[in-house]
Amino acid sequence: MDTDTAVVAGLMALLFSIPALIAAWSDRRRPYAGTLLLFTGCALIVWAQRSAPEGYRLDQLPDVVYGVIGALLR
Repeated sequence: MDTDTAVVAGLMALLFSIPALIAAWSDRRRPYAGTLLLFTGCALIVWAQRSAPEGYRLDQLPDVVYGVIGALLR
């Protein structure tokens, strides 16, 4: 997996973990899916950050996301 793709997949997992965690909290049940998504997203982002030669900065993230979306649509 490319590091750009890993960053975008990690961001999407983090994005999807928030509603899952809130739904589990409001239903008073254990947040298994939300926790799994949260840890997976963090692990993907950390792996990509450490594997990339220069790493990633916050101002680069929009370009990375658009680049991965553009590569998927081609």
